Order: sequence, then C-alpha cells, then structure tokens
Amino acid sequence: MKTQMPGLKFPALALAALLLLAGGAQVFSVRAADVPAPAAAASAAAAKPALTVTLTQPQRAALALTLAANGSIAAWQEALIGAESNGWRLDQVLVNVGDAVRRGQVLASFTVDLAQAELAQGRAAVAEAEATLAEAAANAQRARELQASGALSAQQINQFLTAERTAQARLDALRAAAQVQQLRLAQARVLAPDDGVISSRSATVGAVVPVGTELFRLIRRGRLEWRAEVAASELAQLRPGQAVRVLPAGGPAVAGKVRMVAPTVDAATRNGIVYVDLPAPGQARAGMFARGEFDLGSASALTLPQTAVLQRDGFSYVFTLGPGNQVRQTKVGVGRRAGERIEITGGLDPEARVVASGGGFLADGDTVRVVDAPPPVKTASR
Repeated sequence: MKTQMPGLKFPALALAALLLLAGGAQVFSVRAADVPAPAAAASAAAAKPALTVTLTQPQRAALALTLAANGSIAAWQEALIGAESNGWRLDQVLVNVGDAVRRGQVLASFTVDLAQAELAQGRAAVAEAEATLAEAAANAQRARELQASGALSAQQINQFLTAERTAQARLDALRAAAQVQQLRLAQARVLAPDDGVISSRSATVGAVVPVGTELFRLIRRGRLEWRAEVAASELAQLRPGQAVRVLPAGGPAVAGKVRMVAPTVDAATRNGIVYVDLPAPGQARAGMFARGEFDLGSASALTLPQTAVLQRDGFSYVFTLGPGNQVRQTKVGVGRRAGERIEITGGLDPEARVVASGGGFLADGDTVRVVDAPPPVKTASR
C-alpha cells in the first residue's frame, strides 16, 4: 500500500494559478492588438480639442486710399531784413528770436546824431539858395521890364536871366540833397516788412554794419509748409486742394492742404516736391522732419480683424476651419489697415470661416472647439 505525501498539493495549485494568469494576459494582449493605433490617436484628439475659438468671415468695407511720403517743414516765405545805410552804429535792438511782430514795427535803430546834423545843414543850404533865387528872380524881372526901353544891353539882360535860372537849379539840387538826408534819417529805424515771426537775429547793439548786412529773418505771417518728396510715378495722383495729414516729429498731427505740385522732378532722386500749406502748425517748427499721408479717397476691400492675421517667418497667415473642426494654416496677402481691420489682398476664399483670435497657439491640423462670439458690451447712457 502506497502512502500519499501531503507536501506536494500546494505546488500543484500554484502551477495551475500561474497557467490561468498567463492565458488571461495573452487574451488581453490580443484584444489590445485588435484596435488600430491611428484610430485610437484620433479618438483621443477628438476627445480633447487643442483650443476653444470663435470664428469670423471676411467682410467688405470701404478703406481710405492714402499716399505716404516724407519731407521737411519749412517757412512758407522768409524775409531777410538788413541795414540800408552804411557805417552806422546800432543803438537799440528791440526784438528777439521767436517774437511775433506787425508790419511797420520798429525792430532796431541806429544812432542818428550825424544824420540829424547833416539834415540840418542841408536845410540851411536850401534856405540860403531860396534867398539867392529870390534876389536873382527880382533882378531878372527888372531886366525884362527895361528890355524895351534900351536902358540895359542885351548882354546884361541875359546875365540877369541866367543868374535866375542858375539860382533855381541850385535850389532844386539842395532840396533834393535835403530829401536824401531825410530818407537816410528814416533808414536809421529798421522796420518789419510784414506780419510774422522773427526766426533769426544777428543784430548786436554797438555794431557798425555796412549796407546790406543781414540783421533779422522773418517768417512771413508765421506760416509754415511741408515739402513732401513724392516719387515721380505718383505725382499724377496729387492735385491742389487735397487734404493731407502731417505728423511732425514728436508732435500731434496737423491738417494741411496741397498748395502746389512742383513742375520739375529731381534728376538724381526721381522725386518731386509737393508743397503743403500748414495753416495751423501748432508744435511744428521750420526744419523739422515730418511724415504725412495724402487723402486719395476710398475703395472697397475684403477685410478681417487684425487679430485673425498672424505673422510667421515674414509672411501673413490665417487659420481656416475645415471638416471635423480641424484648422488649416493658410497664407494670405495683406494691404491697408483701418482701425481694427486689415485688408486681405489674396489667398483667401471670401466664404471661408477663419479663427478670429488665438491663432498663435494653434498649429496646422489641430482640432478646435467652436463657440459663438460673445455679444458686444452695451454701455449705459447717462
């Protein structure tokens, strides 16, 4: 009779349990292998969108047509004010740079002592000549009365008549000299030739200046102009009276109007000068650099919000919505900007649905969740 060993029962049970576990693992691995990997990835992506977005569509809008240019601000007209007499000493300088002056206002004056003395001398000579003429005229009159009687010879009569004419000529010459002295005395005062603003001063008290020396410069009527440099090919779009928006460096915009388009073009740069009046220059100063835009009207254009257009690698892109809520990166051409909108010049279907904002967080082929755009916020009127 054979005896049974009790210690062999536990190993047999453990072996059976291991076989069952191995079979279950094999079944699980087979079931997992039955599911294709791409389908599983697509299912996971569909379950988790990359971003929640709102959509927009291109819209037609009237955009302003402008022509940009650069140039300098200069005086509309500048008057040079100089000394009219020679060798006089400046006694007073009454204005400085930046002062507004009126036509006929005294800007400076010279010493007039010598001129006054010369004028007094001239007047005395005139008085003497008048007395001489009176005597010569009386003698000539008596000679005419005695001519018929024969008391005087013809030679004596001619001498009296000649003396009268000589005295008259001398008096006229001395009166003219006195008038010259009067004019010189008037030139001792330097007057403003027109209303305007003093832009330069070289007059110094005590200086003895020769005739023609520049003493002041005056911006006539305080008017400035913008001299824009425009390419020859674009000059035909401009005409007198067109509105211009001028932006001086560091100052607010100034509204101007085209006064004249230059009749010639620079042979070196192929640019023409367009003169724009600045009736209210404000903070603009002569010599400033300024940018400007000429108003050429308006034209219809296809536009999108600027937030929908991305800049990548030097090009402009938008994200359009495709089947399955997947987005596609589309390269577009852009043009003018007006407020919050930008012109689309090409590369986009007018019926396309475009991601309105947040495209910087998307990549080509991403799946998104689309929601309606929030309504505009209404502010309470007071």
